[in-house]
Amino acid sequence: MFVKVIAPRPGESLLDIGGTPWFWSASGVECRITLLNIRQPEPQATDEYRFTYREGDGCSLPFGDSSFDIVFSNSVIEHVGTWERQQAFAREALRTARRIWVQTPAREFFIEPHLIAPFVHWLPRRLQRALIRNFTVRGWIDRPDARAVGEFLDEVRLLSLPEMRLLFPGCVIQCERFLGMNKSYIAVRA
Repeated sequence: MFVKVIAPRPGESLLDIGGTPWFWSASGVECRITLLNIRQPEPQATDEYRFTYREGDGCSLPFGDSSFDIVFSNSVIEHVGTWERQQAFAREALRTARRIWVQTPAREFFIEPHLIAPFVHWLPRRLQRALIRNFTVRGWIDRPDARAVGEFLDEVRLLSLPEMRLLFPGCVIQCERFLGMNKSYIAVRA
């Protein structure tokens, strides 16, 4: 859908906030791709010609206005913590490129995608804190202690459709649907 809507052309510059090289390896996209992450993975020798690796914060991008043709981000904005940081992330994405594609899971969907559990993200934080370890698939696999649960709750903040519209004025908000419900949102400026 990204390739169809954004139509990236060979040689264009693309900033992937929070991305990895393997995501792009079979995509057919022939852009010059900058991968920005808080901690950068080691570049693979075969990928060096295609990728530039940068460390940085998506809420404060180290690039000038319209530095890229495209900004792409897949399931990152919900990991920056607070509403204020999500606002900063959106401003930076909008500022840094003419075309954007920012995807995030929908708060309204009944499954919390990080925990792989129904409804837990709709509950008050104190109940989430009590349920995450023993009543979610992620809790059964990772067995997080109280500190790890607290860090998760401080980091992940799912967005609603009205919030996405506020964050990305002038963008089309596309809804990906599953079982008749919004599963995720994509802010698109093509």
